[in-house]
Amino acid sequence: MRWLVGIELAHHRRQAGLSLSEAAEKSGVGRPKIGHMETSKYIQWPADVATLMSTYGAAKHDADRLASLAGTTAGKSWVAPWSNIVPDWFRTFVGLEGLAENEFVFEPILLPGLLQTADYAEAVTEATGFVRRDHSERFVSFRLARAKRLTDDDPLNLHAVIAEGALRLAVGTPEIRRAQLKHLLALAKLPNVTIQVVRPEDGPHAANTGHLVVLDFAQAQSIAYAERVDGAVYIQDPADVRTYKMAVENLKSVALSPAKSLSRIRELID
Repeated sequence: MRWLVGIELAHHRRQAGLSLSEAAEKSGVGRPKIGHMETSKYIQWPADVATLMSTYGAAKHDADRLASLAGTTAGKSWVAPWSNIVPDWFRTFVGLEGLAENEFVFEPILLPGLLQTADYAEAVTEATGFVRRDHSERFVSFRLARAKRLTDDDPLNLHAVIAEGALRLAVGTPEIRRAQLKHLLALAKLPNVTIQVVRPEDGPHAANTGHLVVLDFAQAQSIAYAERVDGAVYIQDPADVRTYKMAVENLKSVALSPAKSLSRIRELID
């Protein structure tokens, strides 16, 4: 939660054309404190957030929203039991995912983690070699715990576009792959899960840089996220996020409709 507040405070300060020193002078909030609030290293008291947003000339509804967000505590992260096997950059992502209302994900190579079965997740984990063998079982349990976000009392709305190549990728045994495809069909029956398939014959699309995620929040600005082999990039600037959202809409329009996508998955099962 602090991370979301911090990136918005930094965005509004930059929009106001103020350096940290200038913001401190105008607001009366100390420069080190502002810097730590932006990097989420310091408790963001609602009063301080309101003062800074007023200094930056932000709209009242944005100031009230961010001050309210700063006053919200998310409690201990559910990721804590797996902290020694999940890298910091991915712990940040799943923490944000836990706060999100909506998630869009495009996967060109593998099936999205939220949609994986235990056997599929285990086969992927063993094949990549990034997780120690003695940690493999715990890493799979982490993936399954993360997937519960789709079926909890306040479920995440997930829209996944999957490249057909990911559906056909030889992960594990044929039985594992068949069970995984059936799992996709079962999840697609949930009212909060939408699955689309994009095939090579559907033509080019705007998401040509590979895997991407866009997260939408009830009170915070949306962010985009893209993974690398050893880390991730978080896209926070609203203008850049809008560009990603345009790519998302283009990808949705190019991919098969949800109904035709499920038919294609059934064909692969058969």
